[in-house]
Order: sequence, then structure tokens, then C-alpha cells
Amino acid sequence: MTFDAASGPELYVALSLDVRRALESGVAQLQSEFSDTFDAETVQRLMYASYDKLATQATVRDFLPLLAERFARQQLQARAKINSKSGDETLVVLFLCNHNAGRSQMAMGFFNHFAGGGAVVWSGGSEPQGVINPAAIAVMAERGIDISGEYPKPWTGELVQAADVIVTMGCGEAGPDVPGRRYEDWDLDDPAGEDLPAVRLIRDEIESRVRWLLGDLRIPVRP
Repeated sequence: MTFDAASGPELYVALSLDVRRALESGVAQLQSEFSDTFDAETVQRLMYASYDKLATQATVRDFLPLLAERFARQQLQARAKINSKSGDETLVVLFLCNHNAGRSQMAMGFFNHFAGGGAVVWSGGSEPQGVINPAAIAVMAERGIDISGEYPKPWTGELVQAADVIVTMGCGEAGPDVPGRRYEDWDLDDPAGEDLPAVRLIRDEIESRVRWLLGDLRIPVRP
């Protein structure tokens, strides 16, 4: 299967009945949310394509239809912004890293926490791994930030185009060069395989950089 929102429904016949029901429930929810923006066929195709993409790299398939719904929602929001179908002018920040399992997830967690809704924040990777790094979850919990409900996911061209600020995490990740976007590259160590003391140091560096970025973007930092 390929990640193509235009793919036909014939790709989904191998799915179990329970999975199909869960996906159709997600489709109904998204159709309700985006009824003024996208037609039902577009929403359905993107929902199934999102499931397809996540399923190719998932090591744990529990809640995969729900994760696909979240991923599809993010892409619909991106499409709406690109096509000027959304009246929301909130700044969008995108954190990119190869696996989307550690650094970019911690950065997104800090940004969400400190921005308090002052900006939209997404993350993605070119080679997403199946689960979030447990050490990253643990050290973020020490800061009172829960990233255990997040999941590694790919970035797409639409997410990049919809972002106003694109931050790579020093891991060689590079999305398309979109004119008019602000790009940052943070040179950060990889937490994969490191012990908790080492991951804490990476976490603290990410927190410092996120605070700096929020200040530079003039987004008030929530205590």
C-alpha cells in the first residue's frame, strides 16, 4: 500500500470488520468537524490512507484507528490552511526528526505546555519508529508533561507547507524547502539508547531552546 489520499477503497478490503468499523467511526467524526471544508469522499480517503501509513511502521496496533483519526485530522487542518479554507491564523510550528520518537516529541511537549494554545504545534519524522522512547516519556513526566499518548508519525508535504516555523533537531532531517517559512536546526544529541541522566540533559537543552523560540516568536510562556 502507498500513502496516497487518492487511493481507492479497494485497498481496504483486507481490514478486519472491527477495524473497518472503527475507521468509519473516525470518518464520521471528521466529516462532522470538516463538513464546511471538505467533502465526505476526501475525508474518507485521507482517513484510510492515514491508517495505511501508520500501520506500515506500527509495532503496537492497539488504538491504531484512533491514531489514524488524529493523524488525518492534522492533515485536514494543514490542507485547510494551505487552501485558505480556515479562518484560523494561529502560528503553526513543526518539529522534525528522523524517528519522531524522542527529541521532536519532547520539543512538541514543551511547546504545547508553555504556549498554552498560543500556537499550533506538530511533529513528524521521515522514518518514524513504532513507539515513543520510554526514557523520553519518563524524563518529561518529571517536568509534569505527559507525552505517553503521542505516537511516531511521518511528516507530509502538506504539514510542511502549512507550517510557519520548521525546526529540525540536528538529526539530518530536512523537509522540502518552502519559501517564506522560518527554519531552525537545533544541534541535539540523540536520546535513543541513552540512560536517564543523559536523556535528562537532552531534555533540559530542548526545554531551554523551546523557551527561547517562544520568546523570539513573542508567544507568552505559561508558568
